[in-house]
Amino acid sequence: MTTLPIPMIKRPLHPTGIWNWITTIDHKKIGLLYGATAFINFLIGGIEAILIRAQLAGSNADIISPEVYNQLFTMHGTTMIFLAIMPLSAAFFNYVIPLQIGARDVAFPRLNAFSYWVFLAGTIILHSSWLVGDAPNSGWFAYAPLTSIAYNPGHGMDYWIVGLQVLGIASLAASFNFIVTIINMRAPGMTLMRMPLFTWMTFITAILLVLAFPVITVALIELMFDRSFGTNFFFAPAGADPVLWQHLFWVFGHPEVYILILPAMGIVSEILPTFSKKPLFGYSTVILAGAIIAFMGWLVWSHHMFTVGLGPIPNSVFTITTMAIAVPTGIKIFNWIFTMWKGSITFNTPMLYAVGFIVTFTIGGISGVMHAMSSSDAQQQDTYFIVAHFHYVLFGGAIMAIFGGLYYWFPKFAGRMFNDKIGKVQFWLLFIGQNITFFPMHFVGMDGMPRRIYTYSEEMGWTALNALETAGSILIVISVLLFIHNIVKSWRSGEKAPGDPWDARTLEWSIASPPPEYNFEEIPEVKDVDDWWAKKRGLVDGQAPSGGSGSTGEIHLPQPSFWPLVSAIGIFIGGYGLIYSYPAAAVGLAIMMIGVYAWSFEPVNDPE
Repeated sequence: MTTLPIPMIKRPLHPTGIWNWITTIDHKKIGLLYGATAFINFLIGGIEAILIRAQLAGSNADIISPEVYNQLFTMHGTTMIFLAIMPLSAAFFNYVIPLQIGARDVAFPRLNAFSYWVFLAGTIILHSSWLVGDAPNSGWFAYAPLTSIAYNPGHGMDYWIVGLQVLGIASLAASFNFIVTIINMRAPGMTLMRMPLFTWMTFITAILLVLAFPVITVALIELMFDRSFGTNFFFAPAGADPVLWQHLFWVFGHPEVYILILPAMGIVSEILPTFSKKPLFGYSTVILAGAIIAFMGWLVWSHHMFTVGLGPIPNSVFTITTMAIAVPTGIKIFNWIFTMWKGSITFNTPMLYAVGFIVTFTIGGISGVMHAMSSSDAQQQDTYFIVAHFHYVLFGGAIMAIFGGLYYWFPKFAGRMFNDKIGKVQFWLLFIGQNITFFPMHFVGMDGMPRRIYTYSEEMGWTALNALETAGSILIVISVLLFIHNIVKSWRSGEKAPGDPWDARTLEWSIASPPPEYNFEEIPEVKDVDDWWAKKRGLVDGQAPSGGSGSTGEIHLPQPSFWPLVSAIGIFIGGYGLIYSYPAAAVGLAIMMIGVYAWSFEPVNDPE
C-alpha cells in the first residue's frame, strides 16, 4: 500500500497488458507511444494534404467547399508541424537519448509520461474539432483579424488556441526533462564534447523549446482574451495593431523551424558516419554550427513580414540576418559531404534517406536564400513559391531524416531487421514523389499562383503543373503504404537483429536489441567521441558492457505510476472547459491538481 494523500488507491507494482502501457514510465515505451501516435497524426495530415491536392488537380474544381478547404489547409499545417514532426522527433529523444548517454532512464520518468499523455490530450482536442464540424480555418499561423470573433464566430479557433496551449505544456515538460537528463545523467567520461551529435541536437532543440513556447503562449492567451472577454490586443478598429500578432507568432515560429529541423540534422549526423565507415568530419564544427543556427533563429523572424510595411531599415536588417543564417547551415552540409568523401559507403536504406535529406534540404535552403532578399520576396510572398520552399525544408528535410532514423534505429526498437529491398523501393518512391509534387510549385508560384487559393480558372495556365503535383502526391501515398507494410511485417516476422547490425559508433548499439528494461547492467565509462566504435577496434582500453545478461538484482528502476495520466486527464477536461464551459474547466483544474498533489507524495519505489 502506497502512503499517499489518497490511500485507498493502490499503486500498480507489476501491471500487465494495456495497463502496463497506461502506467509505464519507461522511456523506451513512452518513445514508442510517442512514435505510434505521431505517425497516426502524420497519416491524418497526409489525408488532409491529398484532399487539398485533389481539389487543386484541375481548374474550377468543386470537390470540397471553400470553407472545408480553409479548414483542411489550416489543420494540415497544424497537424504536420505540432502533431507529427515534433512528436516524431520526441519519440527518438525518448527512446535513444538515455541509451546514447549511457543512462538507465531519463531524469524525471513520471514527468516524461506526463508529457506524452498531455500531448495525446492536445492531439484529441485538435482533431475533435472535425467531429463537431467546426475545425479551425484561419491557417496554421492564425493571422489577425481572421481570428477575431467578428470574422470567425464559432469554436473552431478556440479548439486551435486550446489545443496548442495544451501541446505547449507537453513540449515544455519534455524539454526540461531532457535538458536535465543530458546535463546530469551522462555516463562517466562522457564530456560535452564526447556526446553523440544526435544528443547535442536534442539538447539545443530542448533549449529552443523552453525559450520559444512562452512567446506563443502569451500570444495565444491574448488571442483567447480577445475572443472570450472582448479585449482588443489585435483588433485594429479598436486601435490595436494586427501586426503585433505576426511579430509574436514569428518570434516563436522561426525558432520553431529549427526545432523541427535540428533533430533531423542530428539523425543524419549519426547515419552518415556509420554507413561511411568514417568519423563525422568536423565534429566540433557541426556542434558549433547547430548552436549558431539556434541563436540566429531568433534574429530572422521578420523575413516572414517583408510585405507588411515595416520600412526599409528593418527589411534590410532581416535580409542580412536571413542570408547570414545560411552560413552555419552550409557548414553542416559541407561537413556531411566530407564525411562521405573517400568513405567505404554502404547504401542501405537509412543511408539513402540521409543522402536524400542532403539533396532536398539543400534545394529548400537555396530557395530560402532566394526570398531572403526583401525585394524579391515582394514578388514571391504569398505565392506557391513559398509553399515549395517550406515543403522542401520540412518534408524533404525533417520527414526524410525521420524516415531515415526510423529505419536506422528500427532494429534497436523491434529487435528485428527490416526488408532492405522494400525499404530502398520505398525511398525512391518517396524521393521521386516529393520532387514531382513540390518542385513544380516553384514555377506556378513565380507565375503568380497564390497560396491558400481554393480554385483557379483554366485561363491562368496552372492546370498541367497542378495535375503533375497531384500525381506526385499519389506516389508519396504509395511510398508511405509500402513503409507501413515493411515495418509491420518486419516487426512480426523479420530476421532477429543483433545488438549492432550496422557496426555503429554510439553506445545504444553496445547492448541487446531491443534493450532490456534497465538498458545497461553496468554504466559504461566513455573514453572517446565514438566510444563503442573505438572499443570494438581496440583504439581505447576497455569494452562497453552489454545489456541483457548477468546479475541485475541490484538494479532499481522507478515503478509505474498512473498519476501522470490522471493529471493529463485533468488538463484534457480543462481544455474542453475553456472552449465550452468555465465550470468544467474548474473541474479539470481540480483533477489536475489532485493528480499533481498525489504525484508529489508518491515515492520513487514502493516495497514489494
